[in-house]
Amino acid sequence: MDKDTILKVSDLHVDIKMLEGKLTPVRGVNFEIKRGETLGLVGESGCGKSLTCKAILSINDKKCRSTGSIIFNNEDEGEIDLLKLDPKGEKIRDIRGKHISMIFQEPMVAFSPMYTIGNQINECTRLHITKDRKKSKEISMEMMRKVGIANVEKRYNQYPHEFSGGMLQRALIAMALVCNPSLLIADEPTTALDVTIQAQILELMKELQKTYNMAILFITHDLGVVAKMCDRVAVMYLGKIVESGTAEEIYANPQHPYTRGLMGSVHKIGGKKTERLFSIDGTVPLAMNLPKRCGFYDRCDVRIEGLCNNADPELVTTDGQHQIACFACKNEACQKMRKEAEKRIVLEKTAGKEA
Repeated sequence: MDKDTILKVSDLHVDIKMLEGKLTPVRGVNFEIKRGETLGLVGESGCGKSLTCKAILSINDKKCRSTGSIIFNNEDEGEIDLLKLDPKGEKIRDIRGKHISMIFQEPMVAFSPMYTIGNQINECTRLHITKDRKKSKEISMEMMRKVGIANVEKRYNQYPHEFSGGMLQRALIAMALVCNPSLLIADEPTTALDVTIQAQILELMKELQKTYNMAILFITHDLGVVAKMCDRVAVMYLGKIVESGTAEEIYANPQHPYTRGLMGSVHKIGGKKTERLFSIDGTVPLAMNLPKRCGFYDRCDVRIEGLCNNADPELVTTDGQHQIACFACKNEACQKMRKEAEKRIVLEKTAGKEA
């Protein structure tokens, strides 16, 4: 792994044992993030985005079993496989908050109602920076000012219920950034906010990213936010990355049917008022006891019978950084994968008949 890469996720699986069978919401995810860049992880609810990100910090439910490798390039100690660390050990606890921070999806429930905002931000400061109460308070208050919280002396001693949604989101960002982490995981940080506040929060995150040269893993289903925030995009469906590339490549030339469906469902400026938005039929299936086939098969309008229902496409590189996992795409790499899959299916059927 080169020095510019801060995080590399390889063949990540998350399994959950249930009475009905094995649930596999994350199935072989691969991606990497460079220092100072923003990677957008996009997909519908239920695609495994949040479980993927929680696996990085080992904060998934104890029923979840994560396998694969998550290599974090720590400036102090070099490369560390986070999955090999004890989820409750000192090593991972030192990394959480100090080197890798996370902004959770719902700011209204991310804070404890029993403690003041200042007390909860201060907890990170005292744990990772200094034990001195006075100095710790000064650092926390300075970060609150940087994220745009006015009248910090008063706000520091207020409780979460005294903050609006937008102010709570700012406080959550302050708590995540108070230790100047090298990687920030933002799990749909603007979902609960109105459009005006959303724009302010996004601008704030971009400014702080430039200030601290921080990498961001941005999880969202809002493609407008992705266009504004992200350098690269990874489209996730049913626990797998189905298309990835630079934001320009994905928006200019979306090739996977799922990506095209997501793009078509967004209203475009200058479009006809009478034009209906595209909708993808069906919903994301439950990732339990899945057959060996394309996960998007049931909802795809360009599926190839006999192929897509008998083989699961791999992620192949077409040109540049653009990667796609689809048999129906017309590019050379996907067509080569299609021919290999068709030969394999024929051989398997022949071997089955002989047996």
